[in-house]
Amino acid sequence: MNKVLRVGMVGYGFMGKMHGHAYRSLGFYYDPPPARIELRGIATQSEASWQRAGREDGYFFGTADYRELCARPDVDIIDCCAPNHLHKDVVLCALENEKHVYVDKPLARTLDEAREIAARAKEHPGLVTQVTFQYRFAPAILRAKELIDEGRLGDLYSVRACYLHAGYVDPKRPYSWRLDPEQSGRGGALFDLGSHVIDLTRFLAGEFAAVHHTAKTFITERPTKEDPGKTKPVNVDDISILTCRMANGAIGTVESSRLATGVQDELRFEAHGSQGAIRFNLMQPNYLEFYDNTAPGGSYGGERGFTAIESVHRYPAPAKWPGPKNTVGWERLHVHAIHNFVKCIVEGAPASPDAADGAKTQAVLEAAVQSQDKNAWVDVPSV
Repeated sequence: MNKVLRVGMVGYGFMGKMHGHAYRSLGFYYDPPPARIELRGIATQSEASWQRAGREDGYFFGTADYRELCARPDVDIIDCCAPNHLHKDVVLCALENEKHVYVDKPLARTLDEAREIAARAKEHPGLVTQVTFQYRFAPAILRAKELIDEGRLGDLYSVRACYLHAGYVDPKRPYSWRLDPEQSGRGGALFDLGSHVIDLTRFLAGEFAAVHHTAKTFITERPTKEDPGKTKPVNVDDISILTCRMANGAIGTVESSRLATGVQDELRFEAHGSQGAIRFNLMQPNYLEFYDNTAPGGSYGGERGFTAIESVHRYPAPAKWPGPKNTVGWERLHVHAIHNFVKCIVEGAPASPDAADGAKTQAVLEAAVQSQDKNAWVDVPSV
């Protein structure tokens, strides 16, 4: 625990605050933590924002220029929580300045940008890159990965994944960068939420081979923040549905929606195979449900049926708090994801999901956009 790593944060919105909290919490959750963390500096669009970050989270200095942050010798890590259109420039600048990189999803706006990031990261094997796909780090998902890798599902037949939010149901919600394809990329719910479940599907069920995409924008204009009496057109999807062919022969669907009235944070994943099945819902994060098709049957069902595996807070050592029987929460997944990142830096090991994983997810997003344009099946391009 003698290693000190100094973090430079780019962006102080919702995710920038969450990542800062995760870094500060490592010593609270792990004994010992992999390193001692200093929140060294922050880059934001305005001086008022970085001054607030200093007061609230203890950053030593702030700047309005991420290039200044990347160039500083007293920064070891660049954490990019900026809007999507800035990811490529921030990550490449960080790598050029020999910084480790933690970057929010999706990796970029386009596959070309993502390929360039992945290629540059590969040129710096001594630097660790990781993408914020924190749902890989839920105990229930890690248990699902174990079961699949052990062959407990047998040959995989189908996968079913969705990520549903209701945050854009109100047509009066103002226009933001997430609705601007120049800043966010050509997908709305697809890029924002779909990137998470695409990565999760890749993690558990393997690579995508081809997709057919159907998407729709229901609320086609929204008021501006500056003048609620004026509106701007929305040119990204509200709802996205992918039909998928997987490289291992399975088929499936991936749905993403920001108009799912009545839900909160509903990420669901199901997989069915010849020997068993799993299902998970983020709104019930403490359990993974597993069906063992090899269990003995009987006239009254025998021993067959979905079993709720109590994954709860069962992270392995050196996780120390809360106890393994306590319930797990959304913030904890971010903490474990950043623990993985920091641990890899200290050990000189590659992280996963890395820039290459981010680019492979971006390839599925690219195929989805092409499929929507052509109204046809599109093979997922290589990275």
